[in-house]
Amino acid sequence: MRGKTVVDPPDSQLPAVSPSFPSPEPTTMGIIQKLQVERAQNLSYSESFLQNEDLLPVPKEKRTWGYWNFIAFWVADSFNINTWMIVSSMVQLGLSWWQAWICVWIGYGVVAPFIVANARPGAIFHVTFPVVARTSFGVWGSLWCVFNRGAMACIWYGVQASIGGSCVLVMLRAMWPSVNNIPNSMPASSGTNTRDFMCFFLFWLISLPAIWFPIHKIRHLFTLKAIIVPIAGITFFIWCIVKAHGVGPIIHQPATLHGSALGWGMVSSIMSCISNMATLVTNAPDFASRARHPSAAGLPQLISVPLGFSIVSFFGVIVSSSSQAIYGEAIWSPIDLLGKFLDGEPSHATRFGVWFISASFIIAQLGTNISANSISAGCDLTALFPRFINIRRGGYVAAIVGLCMLPWNLLKSSNSFTSYLSAYSVFLSSIAGVMIMDYYVIHKGHYNVKDLYHARSDGWYWYTYGINFRAYAAYIAGILINVVGFAGATGRTVPLSATRIYEMSFFTGFGVSALVYWTLNLLFPVRGVTECKRFEEMDVSAGMGAEITYEPRSSDDFDKKSAVSDGVRSVQSNA
Repeated sequence: MRGKTVVDPPDSQLPAVSPSFPSPEPTTMGIIQKLQVERAQNLSYSESFLQNEDLLPVPKEKRTWGYWNFIAFWVADSFNINTWMIVSSMVQLGLSWWQAWICVWIGYGVVAPFIVANARPGAIFHVTFPVVARTSFGVWGSLWCVFNRGAMACIWYGVQASIGGSCVLVMLRAMWPSVNNIPNSMPASSGTNTRDFMCFFLFWLISLPAIWFPIHKIRHLFTLKAIIVPIAGITFFIWCIVKAHGVGPIIHQPATLHGSALGWGMVSSIMSCISNMATLVTNAPDFASRARHPSAAGLPQLISVPLGFSIVSFFGVIVSSSSQAIYGEAIWSPIDLLGKFLDGEPSHATRFGVWFISASFIIAQLGTNISANSISAGCDLTALFPRFINIRRGGYVAAIVGLCMLPWNLLKSSNSFTSYLSAYSVFLSSIAGVMIMDYYVIHKGHYNVKDLYHARSDGWYWYTYGINFRAYAAYIAGILINVVGFAGATGRTVPLSATRIYEMSFFTGFGVSALVYWTLNLLFPVRGVTECKRFEEMDVSAGMGAEITYEPRSSDDFDKKSAVSDGVRSVQSNA
């Protein structure tokens, strides 16, 4: 104690001790403290699992996404290899090219309002998906939803990186043709070869710097991609038409399906477009939380989603049709077609053109991987391990998982992988159904932001031990209605009605979960719902409790902000 003299006892009075090594505990504790991310001090044990800087409402200085940033984001996201090829499965199913293209317009046009609807809470209250999920599933119940989406984001990161590796291979072949003949030194059990793994690893490596940037700054990558990649896509489009002396035979190919088979073929094609966006519907609050104004995450997304994806798919079908005139077969993958251009003895102009287009597709895959997977995984892992992981660290964890999972093996078993992804969209649509119903109908736009960051039993989102069983009952109901149809998709014999239900799995999962959740809330009202008389987007905790701030350690991208412990600032925004 201060002011008290401490006198060491004589040696004779000291107890005899045997020599021992220094305890490693202080060193271990020091390492743990250094690994922890910046967060408020004096948090309770439960609060330490609910908040860090990336989970708290985004401060005003980081709300940098304007109207054009959201447009550029979706233009950039639409230019990727999967979108380029999406019409191929529809044409192979038996649709004509224009019927397939109509399906693309309808599918992405229908899914856009779901994106906007789920983005709204993030744009109003400036919180990411893991925090938005707490309002409906509970502060602890939301963790399963977060884990569900985070795990798939890590898997998809690896898959998209593997596709990006094929782009790197074509680009390197355009510069050094001998790359194609690199001898293989990897065993057959690896599932790949030295050349392909080298290209995959190069793409994986060049993606790492992009993960470093926070969400409010990564918008510049999407702006760059929205400029360069469309130029490359238009160049490729014109080049193939000129090379084929026309648009090719697929444009004149009639549909092979008729009657009800044609109708259900179009329904299935529309649903494939919607299912492809299930992840982005769910994680819409992640980017909307950085919006300058809530309206920036509204109309720009509503227009740019169907427009961007439809234009890119149109390029894909025309280029593939031209490839059939050039090579006698339709080549739907743009990377495979670019590789064909390099066969034989291509001219220097051809090699440069292939290099530019393939390099642009590398940027396209990089942007798609960051937007759909890296940031999603980062936000989710932040919520799962808030003491040690922020969005940046979570992105790097996703990259490591994507490398270790050997994604090329998943792409080889494309049928089973596609079936699993279809089932995954059912999980996400059931989550989205509960979240949207809770925001617009149950709580009518009312948030208690303070209660999102503590686990006290009197909080709005405590429900039953932190889990809202109404939400989980609805979530499971949305999944169960599609279970039989999923069994049919894996090859088992099931009734035709179950197959039809499963073909509309996004709507059946979303609709059933939303309806069940609404019904259960009528029967068993939740705390705080009596305060939600009419739809009004507001934070009812604004002004309640004291505002607690904390000083972070020196960091370039760390903002001083309110810590939600005993209270929070009002996060209500004006549209």
